Amino acid sequence: MRARVVDWSLLALVLLGIATGLCSFLVGDPQGHLIFVAHGALGLAILGVLAAKLRRVTPLLLSPKGRRLSAMVGILTTFAALATVGIGVWWVVMQSPINYPNGMILHTTAAFVLLGLCLVHLVLRYRPLKGRDVSDRRSLLRLAAILSSGAIVWAGVETGQRVAGSAGEKRRFTGSRLQEGAIPVTMWMLDRPSEIDLKHYFLEVGGAVTLPLHLGVRELSQLPQATIKATIDCTGGWYSEQEWHGISVGELLALAQPLVGAQFVRFRSVTGYRWSLPLEEASHTLLANAMGGETLTHGHGAPLRLVAPGRRGFQWVKWVVAVEVLSEPDLGQWAAIFTSGLDGA
Repeated sequence: MRARVVDWSLLALVLLGIATGLCSFLVGDPQGHLIFVAHGALGLAILGVLAAKLRRVTPLLLSPKGRRLSAMVGILTTFAALATVGIGVWWVVMQSPINYPNGMILHTTAAFVLLGLCLVHLVLRYRPLKGRDVSDRRSLLRLAAILSSGAIVWAGVETGQRVAGSAGEKRRFTGSRLQEGAIPVTMWMLDRPSEIDLKHYFLEVGGAVTLPLHLGVRELSQLPQATIKATIDCTGGWYSEQEWHGISVGELLALAQPLVGAQFVRFRSVTGYRWSLPLEEASHTLLANAMGGETLTHGHGAPLRLVAPGRRGFQWVKWVVAVEVLSEPDLGQWAAIFTSGLDGA
């Protein structure tokens, strides 16, 4: 392949790989499984393009000119790419989701290091694509072959996992493995809240509603209760189907009467963590106070945690203290999930 086609293809694959990887964190519904297929295929295709790159530049790296800054950045970028893909494959084949930092965290960290090095290398060795590069049929066919190879290898790894039974472990389309028995207690980043005193606990239901609610434990216990089965799928690499019991968010919203124009419902934790869902979807969620027939423990989000079927575990907000109806998206939630817990809650 032409040199510029190789270089720009490598950058594009890294960008698309990171984009699909980040999107996959938000997908818990099987209908979105293709995002995981794309992520795996793109990641493995990086190796093919990287091989084409190394075939051309290795002699230069071994020459005295190979000591230049751009060459050193190129070497580091190569190692970062190999580490990113290697850890990703290892995570799929040999993951241990309960231990931290686990392969998913290492894979994500390596990917962002790779992206940074790619951008530095781009600045040092910037060469724009030319018309003859993108019109070279042979280069484009070779690139297509590499992309196809990535998809084929990914399919082979997945098929091998299923045939081998992954040491008897069941996996979802997300790659998460079945967690038998009790689910582990996991905390989001800096969240380490003290146990909530039920005597002073209140759930606020407000925002764009006609009748704001201020509900203590006694009032909450008098509301209609519901039970659903839902799968919690943690981005840490495990999943579990549990029976959840608690208060229907739809019932709460019916009592509060959202105003015309209301579009979203935000769930806020005592830690400051928050996440919002479309109003229609939120109406089918649950604020759980029990799991598997047992009262919810503090580590699992007591007194109330959000149960949102089809969403990933980090979106199931723990220690919910407020349900807020919104008329527009809460873009600030993307920052809040990384600053929650900083106030010492």
